[in-house]
Amino acid sequence: MAKAEAGQSPPLPPSPPLMPPNVKPEHVDLPRHSIMSRRGVGNCGRRISLLTNHFKVSVNATDAVFYHYTVTISGEDKRIAEGKGIGRKVVDKLYQTYSAELAGKRFAYDGEKSLYTVGPLPQNKFEFTVVLEESRAKQQNGSPRGRDSPIGPGKRSKHSFQSKTFMVEISFATKIPLRSIALALKGNEVDNTQDALRVLDIVLRQQAANWGCLLVRQSFFHDDSRNLVDVGGGVSDVSTTMILKPGPVIDFLIANQNVREPRFIDWTKAKKMLRNLRVKPRHRNMEFKIVGLSEKPCNQQFFPMKVKSTEGTNEGETLEITVYDYFTQHCRIELTYSAYLPCLDVGKPKRPNYLPLELCSLVSLQRYTKALSSMQRASLVEKSRQKPQDRMRTLTDALRSYSYDEDPVLAACGISIGKQLTQVDGRILEIPKLKVGKSEDCIPRNGRWNFNNKRFLEATRIDRWIVVNFSARCDTSHISRELINCGRNKGIVEDQQTRRGNPVVRVERMFELITEKLPGPPQFILCVLPERKNSDIYGPWKKKSLSDFGIATQCISPTKINDQYLTNVLLKINSKLGGINSLLALEQSSLIPLIKDTPTMILGMDVSHGSPGRSDIPSVAAVVGSQSWPLISRYRAAVRTQSSKVEMIDALYKPIANGNDDGIIRELLLDFYRTSKQRKPKQIIIFRDGVSESQFNQVLNIELEQIIKAYQHLGEADIPKFTVIVAQKNHHTKLFQASGPENVPPVAPICYAHLAASQMGQFIKFEDSSDTSITSAGSVPVPELPRLHKNVESSMFFC
Repeated sequence: MAKAEAGQSPPLPPSPPLMPPNVKPEHVDLPRHSIMSRRGVGNCGRRISLLTNHFKVSVNATDAVFYHYTVTISGEDKRIAEGKGIGRKVVDKLYQTYSAELAGKRFAYDGEKSLYTVGPLPQNKFEFTVVLEESRAKQQNGSPRGRDSPIGPGKRSKHSFQSKTFMVEISFATKIPLRSIALALKGNEVDNTQDALRVLDIVLRQQAANWGCLLVRQSFFHDDSRNLVDVGGGVSDVSTTMILKPGPVIDFLIANQNVREPRFIDWTKAKKMLRNLRVKPRHRNMEFKIVGLSEKPCNQQFFPMKVKSTEGTNEGETLEITVYDYFTQHCRIELTYSAYLPCLDVGKPKRPNYLPLELCSLVSLQRYTKALSSMQRASLVEKSRQKPQDRMRTLTDALRSYSYDEDPVLAACGISIGKQLTQVDGRILEIPKLKVGKSEDCIPRNGRWNFNNKRFLEATRIDRWIVVNFSARCDTSHISRELINCGRNKGIVEDQQTRRGNPVVRVERMFELITEKLPGPPQFILCVLPERKNSDIYGPWKKKSLSDFGIATQCISPTKINDQYLTNVLLKINSKLGGINSLLALEQSSLIPLIKDTPTMILGMDVSHGSPGRSDIPSVAAVVGSQSWPLISRYRAAVRTQSSKVEMIDALYKPIANGNDDGIIRELLLDFYRTSKQRKPKQIIIFRDGVSESQFNQVLNIELEQIIKAYQHLGEADIPKFTVIVAQKNHHTKLFQASGPENVPPVAPICYAHLAASQMGQFIKFEDSSDTSITSAGSVPVPELPRLHKNVESSMFFC
C-alpha cells in the first residue's frame, strides 16, 4: 500500500545546536567570523614530486541537485523501528516493492533517517507499508521457547517464514545543489558545501554497506584476510582500525586473556569483553548479540522446557532441564568441553536464551574499541610496516575492484572516479637547526634530534630529590646511580602489605613515608611504576603530587636502562623543572619571522574524550599557551572538564557571579604578560586539534569568540590579530615519492595540549564523585578537576 501527497515543501528541520550545552542561546551572537580563501601556496624549500592516495573525482553534471528526504520507519505498534541494519533492509525491500511509485529513481540512504535522490521524487510525501520475511526454525518435539530457554537447533526443525510489517514515511526536507562543491574548490564562499560532500559520502557508504563492509564514519573496511594484521590477544588491524579476530569464542577468550586452557579464563573479564558482540552458532544460520553469561555452568544451568502432551492436546507439562542435557540429549549435539563453562546469554533482560560456548563463533568485522596493550602496540608497529610500492599497489587494486562507475546515483550526477593516484607538488623545508649547551648546534636526522653527548642549553639544579618505588621488580639504587653520577639522593620502597591496597591508599601511604623520612618537601620525585602503560597508580599519584603537594614528578617503568633511555628521562625532568633543553637557532637569536618584532602568543587546544560508549566520563579540555616572548618553546597548560563527548571547549571564557573571569584564556594571558616583560600579545596563533571540517565554523564562532571576550574582560580595547590553524592527524592521507621507492621525508609533531588533557584526565579516574565539587552542563553533572598547586601551575608538568 502506498499513499502520496502533493503540495508545498514542508519547513526545513531545525539545525543541530552549535553551542556547548551550558551556553545559553541568548548569549550567543550571530556568526561573525568565516573561513578565508587561501591566498596562495608557499614557495620555500626544495620541490619534490609526490603521489597521494587521493583519486580525482570528475563532475560533469554540475547543475544536478540532490533532494533530501527524511525517513521514518515504525512497526505495527507505531514505535520507531530499532536494531542494527533494520533500516537498510526495510528501504531495500521498499524499493523492490514500490520502484514504480518512485518513478524508478535510485537513491542513496544513510541507514537511519536521511535519503537522497538526484532530482525530485514524484511527490513531496509518501507513506508505504513494507513487509519483511525472515526464515527461522520451527521446533518439532518440544518447544524450547519458554522462559529461560536456550536457542533451539536447526537439525530437528523445519524452516518457516515470519513476517514483520513496517510503516515507512518519506518526506521532502531540502535541496542541496551539487555546484556548491565546484564553487568551493574555486575559492568561493558557499554555505552548503559540507552538505553536498556529505551526500557523496553517503552514496559511497551505501555501496560499501551492500558489499557487507564494516562502516566507521567515512571509512569502510572489507573482510579480506590479506589486509589483516594480527596484533595478538584475538585482535587484528585493518588499515588502523582494530577488529576482533573471527572464529570460535573460546579461542578468542584464550588469546585475549593470554591463558593456556579454558579453565584459567577470568569469567568476570570475559563477560565484560563479550557484551554486545555478535556470534553465529554452528547449528543455526542466524546471528545473535551476546548480552551476558549464565550464572551457572552449562551442566547446572536449568531452564523450563514445555513438552507437548502425548494425547495431542495443546496443554503439556513443563520440565526443568539443564542447557547441557537439552543440547546433548534432545538435540543430539555433542559437547566436548562446555559442561563446566558458562553459557552465552543471547536473549533479553527477562527472557535469557542460552547457548553452549563451543557452538558459537564470533562473526567477522566487529570493532575492538578498547586500548591496546603495550605488546599489541609493539606488534602493530612491527607487522603493519609496508613498503611504499606495495601500499600503492594495494590502493590502486582496491579502487579498481570497487566498481564505483557502476553506481546509478553517481552516474546520474555525472560523477566518475579516476583510477590513478593523484600527483601533487611538495616542498622539503630546510631542517631547523637547534642550539644546545656550550653553543653547539644540534641538527635533526630523519625528523629526530639525538641528544647523546649533548648538554642542555639551560640545566636546572636539583638539590633535593627522591625516588619512590611501586614496582617490586625494579632496583631503584641502580636507577639512581645510572641517572646521576654525583650528588645525594634517598629512595623509598613500598612495603609489601601496602602493595595489596587500592591505588589511592597506596599513594597516600607513600606520601606519608616521604613526609616521615625527609626534613622538607623535595623539589622533584622520580616515581617507578609497576607497569609502563595503564598503571592504576598513575592518576592518583599525579593528582597528589601536582595538585596537593605541588611537586614535579617523573614516572618511569624501565625494562631496559641504557644511555638513550636515561637521556630521554632527563630531557623530561629538565623541562618540568623550568630548564631549557634546546632552542631553535632562530629563536635564540630572536630572528623568527613575523614573531620577532610583534608580541605573539601561541595557543595549542585539544579535547580528550573517554572511551567509546562511556558517557559517564567527562571530556577534558586543555589549552597550552606560550610564555616568555620572543621564545616559542616554553608553555603553560590550563585544563578543565566538560560534558562527555562535547568537542567545543566551553571554559575559554567563564564569567562568575563576582564579575571575575575564571576561564582558561585569562589564566594564560596573565602568564604571558608576567613572563614576557609586561608585554601584551598583539597577535595570537591558535593550533586546534581534533575537529572535523564540519566543525570549522564552530571553532571560529564559539571558541574564538570566547577568546576575544576573555581578552576584552581584561579591559583591552585593541583586539589582537588571530590566526587559527586546524591540525588534523586522522586524515588518512598518505604520501609517496613519485620518482623512487623510498618513503617521503618526515617532520616532528607538536602535542603538548593532548598530553596535558590526557594526564590531568587521569586525576578523576579513581575519584568518588561524592567528594568532588560538581558543576552542571545542561542536565549532566560534570566533576571539576582539582586545580594545580601554585608551585607547578606555570610549569611544563605535562612533558
